[in-house]
This record gives sequence, structure tokens and C-alpha cells, in this order.
Amino acid sequence: MSKNKNTNNINHIPVMLQSVLQILDPKPGQRYLDVTAGYGGHAQAILERTLVPESAVLVDRDQMAIDRLNDVFQGRGVQVFHKDYLSAALELSQKECTFDIVLADLGMSSPHLNIASRGFSFRYDAPLDMRMDQRQELTAATMVNSYSEEDLGEILRLYGEEPKARAIAKLLVAKRPVKTTTELAQIVALAWPGYSKVHPATRTFQALRIAVNDELSLLQSALPVMLDLLAPEGRLAIITFHSLEDRIVKQFFADNAGDRYDSDFRNLTKKPVVPSPDEIVSNPRARSAKLRAVAKIKNQQKGDA
Repeated sequence: MSKNKNTNNINHIPVMLQSVLQILDPKPGQRYLDVTAGYGGHAQAILERTLVPESAVLVDRDQMAIDRLNDVFQGRGVQVFHKDYLSAALELSQKECTFDIVLADLGMSSPHLNIASRGFSFRYDAPLDMRMDQRQELTAATMVNSYSEEDLGEILRLYGEEPKARAIAKLLVAKRPVKTTTELAQIVALAWPGYSKVHPATRTFQALRIAVNDELSLLQSALPVMLDLLAPEGRLAIITFHSLEDRIVKQFFADNAGDRYDSDFRNLTKKPVVPSPDEIVSNPRARSAKLRAVAKIKNQQKGDA
């Protein structure tokens, strides 16, 4: 039974679903791991093809997503893990599990942005939060109100690629305490007088979200573990939504897959797959998505689960 009945009203569109199905090519009987299962959109479509939900593991660190996954897949034998994907991947690797299909959709879900109380968006006035896992203590408010000016500037520069990182950090420290998303956005806008089109706080919100949830370190640490979880001919697909993530995935795949004689993996996507114009029209949040994938070469074997 779900702890959160509001999950029944969530409308989340899985990004690049047809491309994911084409590249991962799920077949009956195959084992499937989704390390960021969210609200189950990709998982439902893949399990319609594998037909063995008892061989599927769905992972998410967000309680609302876990509630939804438990509702959608109740009684079907699907394993649902309430963990960050690095912890889940390490646990599965230690058990020597292997999968034919591994998917990571690193994007934020629509509920993250649309539910004001989560504090991810400056479109709503809400407490600064930005935690994917609400069991975690560290919030965006903690960072903004207790980190040094130097540390805040470094976060904005590294994770937001913000050209006015130092100026914004100085303003944030001067205006403390900063309690809400609206206050934060208004302070950032002071560093960008006369801005137009994209709100200047967009980069700051991205930077704080990445830092709060340790997103880039998590990805860098989890990638080799996810490769280790692939069965012979197993396929790993990763969807990223900003250049920092995509750069990490692109370099990691380049280092581990290719035409070299000693490579254990081959690229399934020479260039990143991007959403079609029609999908961007129907789901504007997909516009920055990039999909990259690799497959494990058949003769590189490891014990099954």
C-alpha cells in the first residue's frame, strides 16, 4: 500500500521512450535494472517486452517515486530499492548480480519541479530544499545560509557554469538569511540587471541542486559499477540533461568502449541520441536530453545472479 496517495495523480512523461526501447532492445526473459526508475514510465514499457517482472530491479532515492513504483508494480514480483543508485549498484554488484538491460535517466521528474514544497523551482515561493532524498539532512537552505562566500562561489562556478559566480555568492552572504526560492531568485537577479528571456537564477538553482544531491560524484562513482553489472551482451543506456553530466558519460564511454582490441564494451551510439522535434513540442523538458549507450562484448563473462 502506498504511503502517498497523491502519486496516483502524477503525470510524468518518460523521455525518449522510443529511442530507449530501440537501443536497449528488451527481449522476453531479460533481466532489467533501472537505477533511476522515477514514476515507472520507462519500466512499464520495458517490462511489457521482457515479461519477467520478477527479474527486474527498480531503484530511486525519492520517497514519492518509491510510493508510485510500489503502487504500479504491486504484486508483480518487481524488486524496488529505496536507495541512491550508487548504493544500489554496489549492493547488487556485491551479490554478483548481472543484468541484460541497465537504464539511468538522470533527469529531474516533473513532480520535483511542479510540487512547490520540494523547493527545486523558482516558479513557486517555497522553502529552499532541493533534496532528492528527503531523509538527507543537507538542504539548499543549509548551503546558502552557512557555506562561506568562497565555497558558494565555487559551487556556482563548477556546477552552474555561472559567469557571475563570485558576485552572486557575495550577494547571498550579504542577504542572509535566505529562506525561500523566491528570495534566492530575486537576489541572483540583482547580479544580472536588465536580463531577458532565461531567468539568471536558472544556473544557480542547477548548481545548488547538483551540490545538495552530490550528483556528479555519484555519477562518476557509479558508472564503473554499472558496467560491472552487465551480463554478456548486456546494454547500458544513460540519459543526461546538462553538459556536466554528458561530459562525464561521454568520456567514460570513450575510455571503456570502442574499436580497440582490448575493449570489453562497444558503443551503441556514435553520437548522442536527442529528442525529436515532435517530442520537444509535447514535452519541452526533454529538449536538453542526450542518450548514450554501450554494450558488453559477448566473450567477456561474469557469473550470473
